[in-house]
Amino acid sequence: MTDLPIEAVLPELEAALADHSAAVLEAPPGAGKTTRVPLALLEAPWLAGRRIVMLEPRRLAARAAAQRMADMLGEAVGETVGYRTRLDSVVGRTTRIEVVTEGILTRRLQSDPGLEGVGLVIFDEFHERSLQADLGLALTLEVTSLRDDLKLLVMSATLDGSAVAALLGGAPVIRTQGRSFPVETRHLRRPPRDRFVPAMAEAVRRALADTDGDMLVFLPGEGEIRRLAALIAEAGLPESADVMPLYGALDRAAQDAAIRPSAGGRRKVVLATSIAETSLTIDGVRVVIDGGLSRRARFDPVSAMSRLETVPVSRAAAEQRRGRAGRTAPGVCYRLWSLAEERGLVAYDRPEILDADLAPLALELAQWGVRDASTLAWLDPPPEAALAQARDLLRLLGAVDSDGGITAHGRAMARLGAHPRLAHMLLAAQEHGEAAIACEIAALIEERDILVGSGCACDADLRTRIEILRHGARGGLPAGARLDEGARRRALLAARAWRRRLGVEASADPAGAAGRISMLAYPDRIAQQRGGIGRFRLAGGRGASLPPEDPLAGEALLAVATVGGGEADARIRLAVPIVRQEIESAFADRIIEADEIAYDARADRVTAHRLRRFMAIVLDERPIERPDQDAVARALSAAVAARGIGRLPWSEEARQLRARVALLRRISDGMDWPDLSDEALAATIGDWLAPHLVGVTRLADLSRLDLATILASGLDWEARRRLDDLAPTHLEVPSGSRLRLDYCAGEIPVLAVKLQEMFGATETPRIAGGRVPVLVHLLSPAGRPVQITSDLATFWRDGYRQVKAEMKGRYPKHPWPDDPLTAAPTARTKRVLASRGG
Repeated sequence: MTDLPIEAVLPELEAALADHSAAVLEAPPGAGKTTRVPLALLEAPWLAGRRIVMLEPRRLAARAAAQRMADMLGEAVGETVGYRTRLDSVVGRTTRIEVVTEGILTRRLQSDPGLEGVGLVIFDEFHERSLQADLGLALTLEVTSLRDDLKLLVMSATLDGSAVAALLGGAPVIRTQGRSFPVETRHLRRPPRDRFVPAMAEAVRRALADTDGDMLVFLPGEGEIRRLAALIAEAGLPESADVMPLYGALDRAAQDAAIRPSAGGRRKVVLATSIAETSLTIDGVRVVIDGGLSRRARFDPVSAMSRLETVPVSRAAAEQRRGRAGRTAPGVCYRLWSLAEERGLVAYDRPEILDADLAPLALELAQWGVRDASTLAWLDPPPEAALAQARDLLRLLGAVDSDGGITAHGRAMARLGAHPRLAHMLLAAQEHGEAAIACEIAALIEERDILVGSGCACDADLRTRIEILRHGARGGLPAGARLDEGARRRALLAARAWRRRLGVEASADPAGAAGRISMLAYPDRIAQQRGGIGRFRLAGGRGASLPPEDPLAGEALLAVATVGGGEADARIRLAVPIVRQEIESAFADRIIEADEIAYDARADRVTAHRLRRFMAIVLDERPIERPDQDAVARALSAAVAARGIGRLPWSEEARQLRARVALLRRISDGMDWPDLSDEALAATIGDWLAPHLVGVTRLADLSRLDLATILASGLDWEARRRLDDLAPTHLEVPSGSRLRLDYCAGEIPVLAVKLQEMFGATETPRIAGGRVPVLVHLLSPAGRPVQITSDLATFWRDGYRQVKAEMKGRYPKHPWPDDPLTAAPTARTKRVLASRGG
């Protein structure tokens, strides 16, 4: 192993840790950091015989790293080098290097905050930026502030080490080159999403024909691995080639087979998820086919649900994958995207802490005694909104009190090491003597669905899975579904591990308790049918659905365990029927009785009911015979605001009143005029409209309202006097006519008047104390505008003659004097004027 690139910097690394409490090691894949660094530091004087704990993000990588180091020492795993994962542990009395997965490190810190007997904590592959790694680093940094002899080493392949070094208080950064051979990159055309797996199959066929050596094929998930394996089998492989899957949920024997060197003369095609990107070494790989996709969980704070998204890989991840082809010899990397698309990839994957469900983090912080996450050191602090929502869930589960402090129940939940939902369910079920079936439910929820095929798409019943988990195919497979034996085997192991943690024996109790048990974990996912077969409302408020043909689609209430994504409705994946009494028994202290007075759009009326609710689930309701009239009026007002203020029966008088007040607001005459815009009226509708709706229950009845009077009643006597003075409804013109002003026509009020009625008027009429000239629409005898002006003097001087020339012949009965300024204003014809001696 002396030819590994890491060997050159090991003395520098040991010296850095001797002089500092922390260090950062940047070493690309192939440098040897995962297996050589712990062994090289084992006898460092500053370690003084204490243990090394190394965090490895993935279970498979943790086991493989421990095995590799043990092989290098010529020992068995469990002697000098051991490992701990959630479901497996091989550690002995003489073990000094413990490779642990993320949850194990957090549990150890919580149970032993001083990390007694540990002299060095290593965070390997920190560039993956998992939530638990960020949390583990934050907690370990607090420990190092109290222990001068505890060292911390962060190792990364692609992350910018300077940012981590700054977080560690200016720790030294040691860099080394990786050991890799040249890798030729060949870009292929990116296929449409629905042709992704066939395109990968074609790339495999092409690479088998054009290259030598073992092949590593990167796919986003287990489903794509299965489909690609089936397509390859249909097409046929060379007799000397073996296809092997590799993903986290695969059983240990199959994982080990995939990473072992190929048998003599045989060629291995490993179909892997991103699990094979980093610390895991697969000997013999000289060809990489990268589909360019990865699957990431994203938590939606609005729906309080996580969903898996298939997203393009980052440039850093793509380079990690490419480097796998050059570990032992020159290689080739096929990429299913163009060089131009490559430039558009993001540089690094988003840290999980920014997108994840933060309930586990919130529980760990509460147990650590931290109520303000900002007091810890983070590369990226947890988002406040998601963290607040996580704390709300913990309060609902009884894990923290109203002040955010952890309860005794919360401490018991944290010790279990499960997601807080499942931990609460397991402990509550144990109190009622139903822990064994709760362990089975937890295992089925955590692991992949044990049923595959079209049949399971229309059978969401969790009870079916429990029977099949216990009895295999004899438990009764739904039509069209088949049993995934590997998933069942993993679920059985997980259930056994939970029973061991709780100290209970296996049980064949009927699955009838599954509903009341699973709803303890997901109280916000209790579902109530809402107006149609297969349509439900979750207690958290979101919609959910089942195919109408699913046997559970007609149930009134469901305890929903798992859901899929969806823009409008979440798809229910696993659920159990429940009855109202089970909800009332489990959540008696959270059931609220309240009156609900609201507008019913279908009935076009305000309805009043007294409801008993658990969150958004209505347990029962009964009508209120004499509802509070003020509440009815407020409900109708809210319905008006929701429909839009513009849909009220505005009379012309009401519209003019609003426009008059708006004009005075614009010119700022010194009074505080109210805002009568649509937006302002909608926002204050409870103040100005609701008091006038007492006794009204239907929107149709609003047509009887006198909105002008209602709005005017909001003005005091002085305001109404000034309104009439400054923005009058009518103006008297020279002919003596009193004409209406139109304030709704635009920014300036309009006076529409026959031209002859303005004879002799040398100045344009004004309002608002002379500050606002009106816009005069001079009309023909037929009432059509012949001139629009706000400057009458100029019109009489420059425009009147042309208007007279055009109009005199058309309207000869009306006066058209040569000098309009000396003529008598009139609304009459010449004959009428003559008959009256005018």
